[in-house]
Order: sequence, then structure tokens, then C-alpha cells
Amino acid sequence: MQKPFEIRATGRGYRIGVDARQLSTQVSGIGRYNAEVLSRLVEMGHEWFLYSHRPLALGDWNRPNVQVRTAGISHTYLRMLWSQTVMPWWASQDRLDLFWSPLHRLPLVMPSGLASVVTIHDLVWRHAGQTMRPLNRWLDQTLMPHAVRASDRVVAVSESTARDIEHAMPFAVGKVRAIPLGAAELGEPGPRESLEALGLSGPYFLFVGTLEPRKNLGRLLEAWSRLPPSLGGGAVLAVAGGVGWGGVDVQAMVLSLGLQDRVRVLGFVSDQQLATLYAHALFVAMPSLYEGFGLPLLEATSRGVPVLTSNISSMPEVAGDAGVLVSPLDVDSITRGLSQMLGDSKCGAELAGRAVASARRFSWDRSARRTMEVFEEAIEARQARGGRAP
Repeated sequence: MQKPFEIRATGRGYRIGVDARQLSTQVSGIGRYNAEVLSRLVEMGHEWFLYSHRPLALGDWNRPNVQVRTAGISHTYLRMLWSQTVMPWWASQDRLDLFWSPLHRLPLVMPSGLASVVTIHDLVWRHAGQTMRPLNRWLDQTLMPHAVRASDRVVAVSESTARDIEHAMPFAVGKVRAIPLGAAELGEPGPRESLEALGLSGPYFLFVGTLEPRKNLGRLLEAWSRLPPSLGGGAVLAVAGGVGWGGVDVQAMVLSLGLQDRVRVLGFVSDQQLATLYAHALFVAMPSLYEGFGLPLLEATSRGVPVLTSNISSMPEVAGDAGVLVSPLDVDSITRGLSQMLGDSKCGAELAGRAVASARRFSWDRSARRTMEVFEEAIEARQARGGRAP
């Protein structure tokens, strides 16, 4: 009888299960990663089983080699219980060769002999834990080390994150693979005039991100308030992103700093609007306190738009030579960076000229191919151990 850990010699290749919960919610950075990589993976053949606590809302998975299994759970604690019980049970019933979690965690108990891969996007709980919801911080610092230890291979979304994992969890050394992300295919941007409906009739620079403490928007706004309104031809700061957590009230900060005429708070925007915002921005400002990758930086540079970002974690790696780096905890440093980007047209032109070439270092197609190679590594490693857990 065939052992569960053996590669099945079928014409359809491996049987791979995926924790697809991030595909059931409004698009986020991790949800976009999941959709972009998975859509390419399923084109490579094999049999795919997508598991979620509720129906999927992102991506088209109506394909002959894909089966979607969902429940109807919305409550946070029931969702957690489902992930620890029903999802591994489905994995057992589907007789998988490999299980992939694109989001930091694995079920505590998995079917015997099943190979597994986990993707780690960041170690916010370790480097900027005060910016997380307390529950999420506790879950990550508790369940992430378990997932890294239990998995056969670990995917890190940047070289910086790979180093962070190995430093924080030495038992991971040897099985971490850095696979950077790619730029999102947001569609064709609209004309500059279409942004007038968003209150953007003149020059602007752009912030993109969920409104939460880690994004450091307060210091960015304070830095902006220190500069003269005439800088950059009367440019404004456009803030695009859905409400997160932590009481980040952008409107209140704007009022307290007297920036009502110099900031446009756009809220959550569609992909098409985001493509248009990137295309016509002077630059993207992202002085985050910590990022595992920093997808907006790549989305900007891939469209020829330079960036202002932090000099820590993965952000210099992603910005390459198309950005100005600042100290995210130093408002004076951010102020100087903004002044350079808006007041030195030669610098801005040089950075913009290098942006597209810098972005070519990254590709979703390359990311998907490397991810499939890591899946094969994990299956072979588990097989070599006779199906035993790491």
C-alpha cells in the first residue's frame, strides 16, 4: 500500500492543499500575494485544494485541477478553531502530498507524513510588536515558531525577512528560502483628469497602506507640516488605504497639524484607482517602522515612480537605487527626505529614471516558479525522512 508521504505517480502530479483564508477578504498585501502566486501555481498542473472558513472573494478558481472547500464562519474565535480542526481534517481526507500556509501559521496537528511549507511575511511581533493588535501579536509569537519548526521548508518574502527568521529561530537555519514578491497587475491607469474626482487636481505624492500604527503615518504628517506649502509646486499628500486598527485617525491628525489644504484622505481605493494614483504621483512615501517586504514600493517603481522609505528591514532591499532612505523614528530625517524629493527636481528625475530597471529584479512569475521548487524540496525532504516530522 502506498505510504501517505510518497509522491503519487499520477498524471496530475502532486496533491497540494492551501490555507486560502486570505482570499476570502478585502484585498490586502498578503491576500494579493496569495492570489498572484497561487494563480500561477495552478497553471503548472497538479491537483489543488483550497481551504477557507468562508467563501472566496478574490481570484477565479473555476479550473479543472482546483477544488475549493469552504465553510460559513465569520466569528474570529470560531475561525481559529476551524483552522485547527476542520482544515487539517480536510487535508487528511484529501490525501495531500503537501500543505502550504501562505500566512505565518500551520495547524498544531497535521496528518502524519504530510509535507508542509509556510510563508513568513514579516516578524512584526518581534520588531514592532507594539503596533499589532494584542491577540494577533500573541498568536504570531506563539504559533509562528511552531510553524517554522514543524514545516519542511520556510518561504521568506525578502532576504531581510529570511535573516530575521534565522536570527530569531536558529532551528530554521538551512530550510529558509528567500523568494521576493512581484508587482501587482493593477490594470491600465486612467488619465490624470480622472483623479479630480478624488480632489487631486494638482501635483501630489502618495502614501499607500492600511491605516495602522506600524505605517508611521503620524511622523510623515508631522514632517510634512514642517515644510512650506509652496514646495513641489503646491503638492499635496494623498493617503490611500483602508482603516486598520490602533485608532489611527488621519483626519484628526490632519486637523491638529493644520494640514487640511495639504492632505487628501482617500480611504480604500480600487485597483484601477490605485494604478492611476501610482502613475501620476511625484513619488510614493512609505517611512514604515518595519516591513517584511513593502509591496507599495515595488508597485511604484515598476511604474517608473521613485520612493521615499525607511532605512531599515526590507525597505532598502526593495527600493534599490530608486529611493531616498530616511530614519523612520526621526521626524527631521523624514522632513529632509521630503524636501529633497520635492525640492530637487534633478534628484527626482534621476531616481525615476532608475525605477523601472530596479523593479525588474522582481517578478510574480519568478516567485511562483521558485515556490513550486520549494514545494518539491519539501516533499522530497519529508520522503527522505520516511514521512517523519522535522
